[in-house]
Amino acid sequence: MFMISETETAAVLAAYQRGGEWAAVAELRRLFAGLQDNTTALKAVRMILSRSSAQER
Repeated sequence: MFMISETETAAVLAAYQRGGEWAAVAELRRLFAGLQDNTTALKAVRMILSRSSAQER
């Protein structure tokens, strides 16, 4: 588990908007080197995206 700041969230969302899920995964792994595999990072990206979508409503 890790905590993500608003700035880091914005970077992940921007990567997603530019290039989709895998771009967001790459950005998240760049920010959090402790994420050891893409599967875990993809789950985290999807959680970040769902949280961001819920806040927009």
